[in-house]
Amino acid sequence: MRTHHFYTIVIALILSGCGVNPKKYDNGLDFALASKNKKISRVMDHLDHHQIQILYTRVKKNEKGPVHFDSYQFQVDSSNYFYPASSVKIIAAALALEALEERALSHETVYQVGGENQQQSFSKDIQEIFAISSNETYNRLFDFLGTDHINKQLTNKGIASTRISHRLSTSDAANPKTRDLKINNPAGGWSQKYGFMNQAAYPLELSAIKKGKGYIENGILVTQAFDFSLKNHFPIQSQQALLKRLAFPALFEPHETFELGEEKRNFLLKSMSSVPKEVGYLTAEYYDSYGKFFMYGDTKKPIPDNIKIYNKVGYAYGTLTDNAFIKDSKNNISFMLTATILVNKNGIFNDNIYEYESIGIPFLAQLGREIYTYEKYLKERETH
Repeated sequence: MRTHHFYTIVIALILSGCGVNPKKYDNGLDFALASKNKKISRVMDHLDHHQIQILYTRVKKNEKGPVHFDSYQFQVDSSNYFYPASSVKIIAAALALEALEERALSHETVYQVGGENQQQSFSKDIQEIFAISSNETYNRLFDFLGTDHINKQLTNKGIASTRISHRLSTSDAANPKTRDLKINNPAGGWSQKYGFMNQAAYPLELSAIKKGKGYIENGILVTQAFDFSLKNHFPIQSQQALLKRLAFPALFEPHETFELGEEKRNFLLKSMSSVPKEVGYLTAEYYDSYGKFFMYGDTKKPIPDNIKIYNKVGYAYGTLTDNAFIKDSKNNISFMLTATILVNKNGIFNDNIYEYESIGIPFLAQLGREIYTYEKYLKERETH
């Protein structure tokens, strides 16, 4: 007992180097947000500027039972809007693979979108969604699926309060008509899938749906709040609910999960955790943390091999979001973390003046490190 007591004191002193003792906190989120590190404190000191929402879930593996989740949250509110940006791409990837499974088609299947000369493979497109967050890839899968199908499937799976309404970074983003596709079925050659009309998006009625004091449109400053009511909506709780269904499908009812089959599910998880160099991109431009904000977003150094981050980030209109399942195989640590932060000091949207690199990404990176530190503290305390 004396040895255990001494060890606990030593660990507490080491981890409290920034002035915060983990022994004083019941969970990692409270510990992280109390950090004296400037990357955390400058955001916490100005909460009204950043509209942060955080959901942290400990993934506890019981020896004689199923995985157990312990969740903690800060300012999470599905009725308080934030723009999800590219974080919605995980939806398109999962549902595209499910649609291929239903058609008994491989994820290596080749297809071609009307208006494009180049043939694409679903596998390459899904890898690009997670490795470099390709908008063109997402838009192709958007047209393959259609918003009616996407939203119906999300509702059926119990992923609540989510609405997908538009493509990303294209002139016809809100066009409800999908493009024609040709799918190469090895058993029967090319099959034509004609474009179809989806329901038009309805205005969302949510808190903070109008943001800021102005926005740039066609090079002109419009001095009124920017209206997000026709945009995509993917709340924090829904993002993590989807992630749980992909990582731990056995914990859910069959109708709540994605019917992927083992091969496609493994492919999706591998794509989610891969860094750009693992799928052929040069590290000079696409470094390991290019699409991974938590823990490593503020550095271009390689991510250690024992750390796997299954995630999808999003950033646009001054909003940064990450939705991640983080695993450390060396230290037997697993947790989920989903968070969003607004960094738009001047309150103007579409001017490309956002504090991504100076405030937003450092906050998310340090948040991940602080929670990882607390998880490691708990693990070491449990084993001594």
